[in-house]
Amino acid sequence: MHIALVAGEHSGDQLGFKLMRALRDAHPWGVVFAGVGGEAMEAEGLKSLFPISDIAVMGILPVIARLRTVLKRIRETAEAIIAARPDGLVIIDSPDFTHRVARRVRKALPDLPIVDYVSPSVWAWRPGRAKAMLAYVDRVLGLLPFEPEAYVRLGGPRCVYVGHPLIERLAELRPNEDETRRRNAGPPVLVVLPGSRRSEIRRLMADFGGALGLLREAIGPIDAVLPTLPHIEEEVRARAALWSVEPRIVLGEAAKFEAFRAARAALAASGTVTLELALAGVPLVGAYKVGIVEAQLKYLIKVPSILLPNLILADRAIPEKLQRDCSPASLSVELAAIMQDGPERSEQLAALGRLDREMQLSDAGAPSAHAARAVLETIAARAAGERMGARSR
Repeated sequence: MHIALVAGEHSGDQLGFKLMRALRDAHPWGVVFAGVGGEAMEAEGLKSLFPISDIAVMGILPVIARLRTVLKRIRETAEAIIAARPDGLVIIDSPDFTHRVARRVRKALPDLPIVDYVSPSVWAWRPGRAKAMLAYVDRVLGLLPFEPEAYVRLGGPRCVYVGHPLIERLAELRPNEDETRRRNAGPPVLVVLPGSRRSEIRRLMADFGGALGLLREAIGPIDAVLPTLPHIEEEVRARAALWSVEPRIVLGEAAKFEAFRAARAALAASGTVTLELALAGVPLVGAYKVGIVEAQLKYLIKVPSILLPNLILADRAIPEKLQRDCSPASLSVELAAIMQDGPERSEQLAALGRLDREMQLSDAGAPSAHAARAVLETIAARAAGERMGARSR
């Protein structure tokens, strides 16, 4: 079996390599892969058409700056898939890139099964995309449990919940007995996560640092831990040096998860990290700021919260501070409430305890195995439809 895969950034590359392994396990007669991916997918045997860094751009202005390159890569990717005529195409996240590839491929190969692994946030904004996807996507693989219902409501293609990859990593996120004792000891550990993009740390770090200073005045000493990544470490250290509370800066995912397991609470930029913290059972405050251009998109957003745990729980259990509300004074008040024993902390912990039930799968299989099964079912269903059509002709 020949399957084309197209991922557009690091998170898609991580999903893609696990999907490749699961497809090999599920299809005993062998699978050959081609398309676009990063280091993890290439380590699994994919020869990427070009480096994933060519297209891994985020935000309106960075995309505009590299638009010519991105459009060229869209065309090249689609042409390569059309020429190869695979048995199926799986597009992985990065909808601004991957969906444009899928539309071109579907126009040239109308019978090719196309699966979208990771739903675009049609439930949050631009809901009309769901119905438009009917023209070029056969099945959507959702990472969030409320997404299948959203596609039914919006008239989109069939969506199945295959599970979020984080539910495979609960052992890494949750504390042992010693770490649980550290969560309840002093000085309390506060994990501070101002984001992984330069634009995020430039907008959030001053406010986060100011909040830590006010928090220390309100509740006493705190042990602040700031996980970050090598590509932004230098800038993070320079900005953290201006804080009145000196954080311990740690690098890499293992160190980040270690901090989570000992944390009393967290202050985090909106993103997947809020779901990591919630699954780790760490009460948190979510915050975010965007630029003037992006801020206008708030009028198009149709969800009651921008935090994934709140959306999954259908409950604004986690406080979120956005734009002007993302200020040192406001953040410190919310943090003080969840770091100390009291109703705010107890209520959030109870809400986080419901996440496992909301996110559980129908069986014990890994999300990647569920995704692989859905991909193979989609390919088989298309093939069966073609055979029936041929007989009727």
